Amino acid sequence: MDKIDRLIIGAGALGLACAARLAKPGESTLIVDNEKLIGSHTSSRNSEVIHAGIYYAADSLKAQLCLEGRDRLYAWCEKYHVPHQRIGKLLVAVNDAERSNLAAIAENAKACDVNDLQSISQQQLHSLEPAVRGVEALLSPSTGIIDSHTYLQSLLARAEHNGAQLVLDTRIERLEPTSDGWLAHGSSGGEPFSLHTQQVLNAGGLFAQQLAHNTHGLSADLIPTLHLCQGRYFSYSGRSPFSHLIYPMPEANATGLGIHATLDLAGQLRFGPDTRYVEQVDYSVDPGLLEPFAQAIRRYFPKLDSSRLVPGYSGVRPKLSRLGEPAADFVIQTSTDHGLQGLINLFGIESPGLTASLAIAERVAGVNL
Repeated sequence: MDKIDRLIIGAGALGLACAARLAKPGESTLIVDNEKLIGSHTSSRNSEVIHAGIYYAADSLKAQLCLEGRDRLYAWCEKYHVPHQRIGKLLVAVNDAERSNLAAIAENAKACDVNDLQSISQQQLHSLEPAVRGVEALLSPSTGIIDSHTYLQSLLARAEHNGAQLVLDTRIERLEPTSDGWLAHGSSGGEPFSLHTQQVLNAGGLFAQQLAHNTHGLSADLIPTLHLCQGRYFSYSGRSPFSHLIYPMPEANATGLGIHATLDLAGQLRFGPDTRYVEQVDYSVDPGLLEPFAQAIRRYFPKLDSSRLVPGYSGVRPKLSRLGEPAADFVIQTSTDHGLQGLINLFGIESPGLTASLAIAERVAGVNL
């Protein structure tokens, strides 16, 4: 039976960031993923935004790791030449009734140590973004955009430089603790295998709970319930009327941040995501959503030409909260939580998971296994 030092399950932003941080020459680190490409799920199906850390509860892991991760991510992009841009984000109050919401966001940002928000008057907003309707706004200059694919490739390159190996089309189906580590049982390319590893990191994202339920010795009571939440995007053909990211006030039920306008590094404008809880992973985008999207967008972009909206793509978030419940925090579960040496589970790493990925990796690296 093959024996390795470390097994990382999941080759999305989390698994690869942890591999880049943990892999060391002279140690054997194996990264496995069930898909045929890295980052096939949440890591490549999002807004590609580097978040500033504005919205989250001040004492939460999301707030702490987003802020730390943001700074680490910008530094990483500079060091490893990952395309990115500090494009800035405008949070817009479209009427007087939303001014209090804007003020609450500003106060929460301060509580989270985000101190660079700038108040924007209606006149300043019109000067910055003539196509946007609003009575007041907040400018977040530390919000940016990133080429997520190049970022994932840079993480993998760093991990491999330090001796890690990646094996795709490989599923870990069951974990079994031993006196000196773990037995991992699964299949690769359809062929069954087993290997022994001293450490296991479950960074399976949408599938982390599934593996956790197949981990011998892990109490089901310690596995948070997964709630799949689909978010769909529409692209906007032609030239973008915006130079910043444009965000409306967050949704009242805290499920999402509203259908906002984001740009990629090529200048392509897209709107989304919406939020819809689903029973299974679903990446379809119903063209019939065009009118509901258009209605939401016109609140802050009244001159929207809906004929330029085309179905784009969708993603699914691994939420730990149900519809209508307050947003749940990240869960980094270690032996202190479950009593099983050498095992770390990452649950509910939704947005701002991409931004926080390097900070999460640093937190994982500090765990005494």
